[in-house]
Amino acid sequence: MRRLAVLVATLALVVSACSAGTGGGGTGNAKIAFLMPDIASTRYELYDSPLFKAKVKQLCADCEVLYQNANADASRQQQQANSALAQGVKAIVIDPVDSTAAASIVNTARSQGVPVIAYDRPIPGTPADYYISFDNEKIGKSIGEDLVKHLKETGATGGILEVNGSPTDAAAGLIKKGIHSAVDTSGFELLAEYDTPDWQPAKAQDWVSGQITRFGGRIAGVVAANDGTGGGAIAAFKAAGVTPVPPVTGNDFEVAAAQRIVAGLQYNTISKPIKIVAEAAAEVAYQFVKGEKPAGRTTLFDTPSQLFDPTVVTLANLPGVLAKSDQIKPSEVCTGEYAAACKQHGIA
Repeated sequence: MRRLAVLVATLALVVSACSAGTGGGGTGNAKIAFLMPDIASTRYELYDSPLFKAKVKQLCADCEVLYQNANADASRQQQQANSALAQGVKAIVIDPVDSTAAASIVNTARSQGVPVIAYDRPIPGTPADYYISFDNEKIGKSIGEDLVKHLKETGATGGILEVNGSPTDAAAGLIKKGIHSAVDTSGFELLAEYDTPDWQPAKAQDWVSGQITRFGGRIAGVVAANDGTGGGAIAAFKAAGVTPVPPVTGNDFEVAAAQRIVAGLQYNTISKPIKIVAEAAAEVAYQFVKGEKPAGRTTLFDTPSQLFDPTVVTLANLPGVLAKSDQIKPSEVCTGEYAAACKQHGIA
Protein backbone atom coordinates (compact mmCIF):
# COMPACT_ATOMS: atom_id res chain seq x y z
CA MET A 1 0.00 0.00 0.00
CA ARG A 2 2.84 2.36 0.82
CA ARG A 3 4.42 1.76 -2.63
CA LEU A 4 1.04 2.47 -4.26
CA ALA A 5 0.68 5.73 -2.33
CA VAL A 6 4.15 6.85 -3.40
CA LEU A 7 3.33 5.99 -7.02
CA VAL A 8 0.04 7.97 -6.90
CA ALA A 9 1.83 10.97 -5.38
CA THR A 10 4.51 10.85 -8.05
CA LEU A 11 1.95 10.70 -10.82
CA ALA A 12 0.12 13.67 -9.31
CA LEU A 13 3.32 15.71 -9.38
CA VAL A 14 3.94 14.79 -13.02
CA VAL A 15 0.39 15.74 -14.04
CA SER A 16 0.69 19.02 -12.15
CA ALA A 17 3.99 19.86 -13.84
CA CYS A 18 2.59 19.05 -17.28
CA SER A 19 -0.52 21.17 -16.76
CA ALA A 20 1.59 24.15 -15.76
CA GLY A 21 3.33 24.19 -19.14
CA THR A 22 6.60 25.96 -19.82
CA GLY A 23 5.26 29.51 -19.78
CA GLY A 24 5.51 29.90 -16.00
CA GLY A 25 2.76 30.53 -13.45
CA GLY A 26 0.40 28.05 -15.09
CA THR A 27 0.26 30.11 -18.28
CA GLY A 28 1.22 27.35 -20.71
CA ASN A 29 -0.83 27.38 -23.93
CA ALA A 30 -2.62 30.58 -22.89
CA LYS A 31 -4.20 32.54 -25.74
CA ILE A 32 -4.01 36.31 -26.08
CA ALA A 33 -6.08 38.23 -28.64
CA PHE A 34 -4.46 41.10 -30.53
CA LEU A 35 -7.21 43.00 -32.38
CA MET A 36 -6.13 45.85 -34.65
CA PRO A 37 -8.42 48.39 -36.35
CA ASP A 38 -7.59 48.88 -40.03
CA ILE A 39 -5.26 48.44 -42.97
CA ALA A 40 -5.34 52.11 -44.05
CA SER A 41 -2.18 52.48 -42.00
CA THR A 42 0.53 49.97 -42.89
CA ARG A 43 1.91 49.85 -39.37
CA TYR A 44 -0.36 47.13 -37.94
CA GLU A 45 0.67 44.45 -40.42
CA LEU A 46 4.32 45.51 -40.73
CA TYR A 47 5.20 46.34 -37.14
CA ASP A 48 2.58 46.09 -34.37
CA SER A 49 1.53 42.51 -34.95
CA PRO A 50 4.96 40.88 -35.49
CA LEU A 51 6.55 42.86 -32.64
CA PHE A 52 3.76 41.97 -30.23
CA LYS A 53 3.90 38.29 -31.19
CA ALA A 54 7.69 38.18 -30.80
CA LYS A 55 7.57 39.67 -27.32
CA VAL A 56 4.80 37.33 -26.20
CA LYS A 57 6.81 34.37 -27.50
CA GLN A 58 9.82 35.60 -25.54
CA LEU A 59 7.79 35.89 -22.35
CA CYS A 60 5.80 32.69 -22.79
CA ALA A 61 7.00 30.14 -25.32
CA ASP A 62 3.75 28.18 -25.26
CA CYS A 63 1.38 31.16 -25.40
CA GLU A 64 -0.54 31.81 -28.62
CA VAL A 65 -1.45 35.20 -30.11
CA LEU A 66 -4.72 35.37 -32.03
CA TYR A 67 -4.26 38.31 -34.40
CA GLN A 68 -7.13 39.87 -36.32
CA ASN A 69 -7.55 43.13 -38.25
CA ALA A 70 -11.04 44.62 -38.53
CA ASN A 71 -10.37 46.64 -41.71
CA ALA A 72 -12.15 49.70 -40.25
CA ASP A 73 -15.36 47.74 -39.52
CA ALA A 74 -16.53 48.06 -35.91
CA SER A 75 -19.05 45.21 -36.30
CA ARG A 76 -16.32 42.95 -37.62
CA GLN A 77 -14.12 43.83 -34.66
CA GLN A 78 -16.98 42.92 -32.30
CA GLN A 79 -17.27 39.54 -34.04
CA GLN A 80 -13.51 39.03 -33.81
CA ALA A 81 -13.60 39.77 -30.07
CA ASN A 82 -16.50 37.35 -29.57
CA SER A 83 -14.61 34.68 -31.52
CA ALA A 84 -11.50 35.23 -29.39
CA LEU A 85 -13.53 34.89 -26.20
CA ALA A 86 -15.14 31.70 -27.52
CA GLN A 87 -11.63 30.32 -28.10
CA GLY A 88 -10.79 30.93 -24.44
CA VAL A 89 -8.38 33.86 -24.58
CA LYS A 90 -6.95 34.99 -21.25
CA ALA A 91 -6.52 38.63 -22.31
CA ILE A 92 -7.57 40.93 -25.15
CA VAL A 93 -5.37 43.70 -26.52
CA ILE A 94 -7.48 45.95 -28.74
CA ASP A 95 -6.93 49.04 -30.85
CA PRO A 96 -10.60 49.92 -31.35
CA VAL A 97 -12.12 50.89 -34.69
CA ASP A 98 -14.81 52.79 -32.79
CA SER A 99 -13.88 53.84 -29.27
CA THR A 100 -17.54 54.12 -28.24
CA ALA A 101 -18.65 50.81 -29.74
CA ALA A 102 -15.68 49.06 -28.10
CA ALA A 103 -17.34 49.54 -24.71
CA SER A 104 -19.52 46.50 -25.45
CA ILE A 105 -16.37 44.44 -26.06
CA VAL A 106 -15.03 45.50 -22.67
CA ASN A 107 -18.30 44.65 -20.95
CA THR A 108 -18.58 41.24 -22.60
CA ALA A 109 -14.99 40.35 -21.78
CA ARG A 110 -15.35 41.56 -18.22
CA SER A 111 -18.43 39.38 -17.72
CA GLN A 112 -16.21 36.41 -18.58
CA GLY A 113 -13.32 37.52 -16.39
CA VAL A 114 -11.10 38.43 -19.34
CA PRO A 115 -9.03 41.65 -18.98
CA VAL A 116 -8.93 44.17 -21.85
CA ILE A 117 -5.89 46.29 -22.69
CA ALA A 118 -6.71 49.32 -24.87
CA TYR A 119 -3.87 49.80 -27.33
CA ASP A 120 -3.02 53.14 -28.95
CA ARG A 121 -6.67 54.29 -28.79
CA PRO A 122 -8.50 54.60 -25.46
CA ILE A 123 -12.02 53.41 -24.66
CA PRO A 124 -13.47 56.35 -22.67
CA GLY A 125 -17.06 55.18 -22.12
CA THR A 126 -16.31 51.93 -20.30
CA PRO A 127 -12.74 51.98 -19.00
CA ALA A 128 -10.59 49.07 -20.05
CA ASP A 129 -8.36 47.30 -17.53
CA TYR A 130 -5.28 49.07 -18.93
CA TYR A 131 -4.29 51.56 -21.63
CA ILE A 132 -0.98 51.70 -23.51
CA SER A 133 -0.10 54.37 -26.05
CA PHE A 134 2.09 57.24 -26.98
CA ASP A 135 0.75 60.52 -25.55
CA ASN A 136 -1.71 61.42 -28.31
CA GLU A 137 -2.57 64.88 -27.05
CA LYS A 138 1.15 65.66 -26.92
CA ILE A 139 1.52 64.35 -30.48
CA GLY A 140 -1.07 66.84 -31.73
CA LYS A 141 0.45 69.69 -29.79
CA SER A 142 3.97 68.83 -30.97
CA ILE A 143 3.22 68.68 -34.70
CA GLY A 144 1.09 71.83 -34.45
CA GLU A 145 3.65 73.85 -32.54
CA ASP A 146 6.44 72.71 -34.85
CA LEU A 147 4.47 73.77 -37.93
CA VAL A 148 3.56 77.15 -36.41
CA LYS A 149 7.18 77.80 -35.50
CA HIS A 150 8.27 76.97 -39.05
CA LEU A 151 5.62 79.24 -40.59
CA LYS A 152 6.72 82.13 -38.40
CA GLU A 153 10.40 81.56 -39.14
CA THR A 154 9.74 81.58 -42.88
CA GLY A 155 7.47 84.64 -42.73
CA ALA A 156 4.46 82.76 -44.06
CA THR A 157 1.12 84.52 -44.36
CA GLY A 158 -2.38 83.14 -44.60
CA GLY A 159 -4.10 80.47 -42.56
CA ILE A 160 -3.98 76.80 -41.60
CA LEU A 161 -6.05 73.79 -42.63
CA GLU A 162 -6.55 71.08 -40.01
CA VAL A 163 -7.03 67.48 -41.14
CA ASN A 164 -8.01 65.41 -38.12
CA GLY A 165 -8.35 61.67 -37.75
CA SER A 166 -11.44 59.51 -37.51
CA PRO A 167 -14.36 60.91 -35.50
CA THR A 168 -14.95 57.45 -33.98
CA ASP A 169 -11.37 57.22 -32.67
CA ALA A 170 -10.85 58.66 -29.17
CA ALA A 171 -7.09 58.92 -29.80
CA ALA A 172 -7.84 61.11 -32.82
CA GLY A 173 -9.86 63.29 -30.49
CA LEU A 174 -6.84 63.67 -28.23
CA ILE A 175 -4.59 64.52 -31.19
CA LYS A 176 -7.19 67.06 -32.32
CA LYS A 177 -7.24 68.64 -28.88
CA GLY A 178 -3.45 68.91 -28.93
CA ILE A 179 -3.48 70.48 -32.41
CA HIS A 180 -5.99 73.10 -31.33
CA SER A 181 -3.88 74.00 -28.31
CA ALA A 182 -1.08 74.88 -30.74
CA VAL A 183 -3.04 76.46 -33.59
CA ASP A 184 -5.74 78.42 -31.78
CA THR A 185 -3.23 80.73 -30.10
CA SER A 186 -0.74 80.83 -32.99
CA GLY A 187 -1.86 84.03 -34.64
CA PHE A 188 -2.66 82.11 -37.84
CA GLU A 189 -6.30 81.80 -38.84
CA LEU A 190 -7.76 78.30 -38.77
CA LEU A 191 -9.32 78.32 -42.23
CA ALA A 192 -11.20 75.04 -41.90
CA GLU A 193 -10.93 71.60 -40.32
CA TYR A 194 -12.13 68.11 -41.16
CA ASP A 195 -12.56 64.85 -39.25
CA THR A 196 -11.43 62.17 -41.70
CA PRO A 197 -13.73 59.09 -41.68
CA ASP A 198 -11.72 55.95 -40.87
CA TRP A 199 -8.47 57.92 -41.36
CA GLN A 200 -8.83 57.33 -45.12
CA PRO A 201 -6.15 59.23 -47.10
CA ALA A 202 -8.46 59.44 -50.15
CA LYS A 203 -11.12 61.22 -48.12
CA ALA A 204 -8.54 63.63 -46.72
CA GLN A 205 -7.35 64.29 -50.27
CA ASP A 206 -10.87 65.01 -51.50
CA TRP A 207 -11.53 67.44 -48.67
CA VAL A 208 -8.24 69.30 -49.09
CA SER A 209 -8.91 69.56 -52.84
CA GLY A 210 -12.12 71.40 -52.03
CA GLN A 211 -10.31 73.75 -49.65
CA ILE A 212 -7.69 74.55 -52.31
CA THR A 213 -10.51 75.64 -54.59
CA ARG A 214 -12.05 77.63 -51.75
CA PHE A 215 -8.98 79.34 -50.27
CA GLY A 216 -6.34 79.15 -53.01
CA GLY A 217 -3.11 80.87 -52.02
CA ARG A 218 -4.35 81.70 -48.53
CA ILE A 219 -3.31 78.23 -47.28
CA ALA A 220 -0.01 78.65 -45.43
CA GLY A 221 0.17 75.13 -44.06
CA VAL A 222 -1.73 71.98 -43.14
CA VAL A 223 -1.77 70.20 -39.79
CA ALA A 224 -2.59 66.58 -40.66
CA ALA A 225 -3.06 64.12 -37.82
CA ASN A 226 -1.13 61.23 -39.38
CA ASP A 227 1.04 60.37 -42.35
CA GLY A 228 -1.84 58.91 -44.33
CA THR A 229 -3.99 62.05 -44.13
CA GLY A 230 -0.87 64.17 -44.64
CA GLY A 231 -0.07 62.20 -47.77
CA GLY A 232 -3.65 62.75 -48.96
CA ALA A 233 -3.29 66.50 -48.41
CA ILE A 234 -0.01 66.59 -50.34
CA ALA A 235 -1.57 64.63 -53.21
CA ALA A 236 -4.35 67.24 -53.39
CA PHE A 237 -1.87 70.11 -53.73
CA LYS A 238 0.12 68.25 -56.39
CA ALA A 239 -3.04 67.43 -58.35
CA ALA A 240 -4.02 71.11 -58.23
CA GLY A 241 -0.59 72.12 -59.54
CA VAL A 242 0.31 74.07 -56.39
CA THR A 243 4.07 74.64 -56.27
CA PRO A 244 5.67 74.55 -53.83
CA VAL A 245 3.40 72.44 -51.65
CA PRO A 246 2.72 74.26 -48.34
CA PRO A 247 4.22 72.63 -45.23
CA VAL A 248 2.20 69.58 -44.17
CA THR A 249 2.55 67.63 -40.93
CA GLY A 250 2.13 63.93 -40.23
CA ASN A 251 2.44 61.27 -37.55
CA ASP A 252 3.55 57.60 -37.50
CA PHE A 253 6.93 57.81 -39.28
CA GLU A 254 5.93 55.66 -42.23
CA VAL A 255 8.47 54.99 -44.98
CA ALA A 256 6.39 57.03 -47.46
CA ALA A 257 6.37 59.96 -45.04
CA ALA A 258 10.14 59.83 -44.59
CA GLN A 259 10.47 59.84 -48.38
CA ARG A 260 8.18 62.85 -48.68
CA ILE A 261 10.26 64.68 -46.06
CA VAL A 262 13.46 63.92 -47.99
CA ALA A 263 11.79 65.19 -51.17
CA GLY A 264 10.64 68.39 -49.46
CA LEU A 265 6.94 67.56 -49.75
CA GLN A 266 6.10 66.85 -46.08
CA TYR A 267 7.36 69.06 -43.29
CA ASN A 268 7.29 66.76 -40.26
CA THR A 269 6.09 63.48 -38.81
CA ILE A 270 6.17 61.82 -35.40
CA SER A 271 8.52 58.99 -34.53
CA LYS A 272 6.89 56.74 -31.99
CA PRO A 273 8.79 53.48 -32.11
CA ILE A 274 6.07 50.87 -32.26
CA LYS A 275 8.35 48.36 -30.58
CA ILE A 276 7.99 50.35 -27.34
CA VAL A 277 4.19 50.11 -27.18
CA ALA A 278 3.95 46.62 -28.71
CA GLU A 279 6.36 45.14 -26.18
CA ALA A 280 4.81 47.06 -23.29
CA ALA A 281 1.39 45.71 -24.29
CA ALA A 282 2.77 42.17 -24.44
CA GLU A 283 4.29 42.53 -20.98
CA VAL A 284 1.06 43.89 -19.48
CA ALA A 285 -1.05 41.22 -21.17
CA TYR A 286 1.27 38.52 -19.83
CA GLN A 287 0.97 39.94 -16.31
CA PHE A 288 -2.82 39.70 -16.58
CA VAL A 289 -2.52 36.14 -17.91
CA LYS A 290 -0.49 35.25 -14.82
CA GLY A 291 -3.24 36.64 -12.61
CA GLU A 292 -1.36 39.81 -11.71
CA LYS A 293 -2.78 43.34 -11.84
CA PRO A 294 -0.19 45.71 -13.36
CA ALA A 295 -0.07 49.24 -12.02
CA GLY A 296 -0.31 52.22 -14.36
CA ARG A 297 2.19 55.05 -14.47
CA THR A 298 -0.69 57.49 -14.87
CA THR A 299 -4.47 57.44 -15.33
CA LEU A 300 -6.46 58.45 -18.41
CA PHE A 301 -10.22 58.01 -18.77
CA ASP A 302 -10.22 56.29 -15.35
CA THR A 303 -7.88 53.65 -16.79
CA PRO A 304 -4.41 52.71 -15.47
CA SER A 305 -2.12 53.83 -18.29
CA GLN A 306 1.36 53.99 -19.74
CA LEU A 307 1.84 56.97 -22.09
CA PHE A 308 5.14 57.29 -23.93
CA ASP A 309 6.63 60.53 -25.29
CA PRO A 310 6.75 61.12 -29.08
CA THR A 311 9.60 62.64 -31.12
CA VAL A 312 9.03 65.22 -33.87
CA VAL A 313 10.95 64.39 -37.05
CA THR A 314 11.86 66.99 -39.69
CA LEU A 315 14.51 67.00 -42.39
CA ALA A 316 16.93 68.47 -39.85
CA ASN A 317 16.95 65.41 -37.58
CA LEU A 318 15.76 62.73 -40.02
CA PRO A 319 19.26 61.30 -40.64
CA GLY A 320 19.86 60.79 -36.92
CA VAL A 321 16.41 59.33 -36.27
CA LEU A 322 16.80 56.90 -39.18
CA ALA A 323 20.24 55.86 -37.97
CA LYS A 324 18.79 54.82 -34.60
CA SER A 325 15.47 53.42 -35.84
CA ASP A 326 14.71 49.73 -35.64
CA GLN A 327 11.48 50.37 -37.54
CA ILE A 328 12.67 52.02 -40.76
CA LYS A 329 16.01 51.50 -42.49
CA PRO A 330 17.69 54.20 -44.62
CA SER A 331 17.80 51.68 -47.48
CA GLU A 332 13.98 51.53 -47.44
CA VAL A 333 13.72 55.31 -47.70
CA CYS A 334 16.51 56.02 -50.17
CA THR A 335 15.18 54.10 -53.15
CA GLY A 336 14.90 55.19 -56.78
CA GLU A 337 13.93 58.85 -57.09
CA TYR A 338 14.82 59.55 -53.42
CA ALA A 339 18.42 58.30 -53.58
CA ALA A 340 19.95 61.60 -54.71
CA ALA A 341 18.07 63.64 -52.07
CA CYS A 342 19.11 61.17 -49.38
CA LYS A 343 22.75 61.56 -50.38
CA GLN A 344 22.38 65.33 -50.38
CA HIS A 345 21.04 65.29 -46.82
CA GLY A 346 23.54 62.80 -45.44
CA ILE A 347 21.24 59.79 -45.28
CA ALA A 348 22.90 56.52 -46.21
